[in-house]
Amino acid sequence: MVSLFPLLSSIQILPYDGETIYFGKVFDELKATALYNELLLSVAWEHDVVKMMGRLITTKRKVAWMADGDFTYAYSHTEKKALPWQPRVAEIKSFCESISGATFNSCLLNLYHSGDEGVTWHSDNEATLLPKGAIASVSLGAERKFRFKHKRTKEQIEITLEHGSLLLMRGETQRAWLHELPKSAKVKTPRVNLTFRTYIGRQP
Repeated sequence: MVSLFPLLSSIQILPYDGETIYFGKVFDELKATALYNELLLSVAWEHDVVKMMGRLITTKRKVAWMADGDFTYAYSHTEKKALPWQPRVAEIKSFCESISGATFNSCLLNLYHSGDEGVTWHSDNEATLLPKGAIASVSLGAERKFRFKHKRTKEQIEITLEHGSLLLMRGETQRAWLHELPKSAKVKTPRVNLTFRTYIGRQP
């Protein structure tokens, strides 16, 4: 079973218009490093392809998508077919469900090789995802800055996502806020990120 601290502390990150909770390091150093090493080597990582300004762009970062069924996930004007759950990813999913009270049926995994790779401002508000549903984000590897920006007020909030940590976004967060993983020349090592979601689109 997943090893976790006996007592979890949590911090509400956003001041209004959404619920985003940072639980900090939910996996101890030994467990987090074991998960990181295993996923880094065992996941069938592929370069992501997104459509920007009418052109298909291959990103430096790599991704994988796992789900309960033979789903096709559309985002950034591209589609991905789901892989079956790896046992370790399914184990982490169950752990996140026990904390959040949510039920997840898919996971988008991201591999950032260094701080040269990031993601610009966006919201995870695709029509195929459960509206106001929870998204549980687990970080393994390099610590990275993570920023929120309110769509109306432009207020920004920044936190550091630690190795072995959990961030939970739900409620109005995706409607009211953008988020990004900014690039950083100081970060030289990889980060593995698992984002568990509830997919409501139809199977093909």
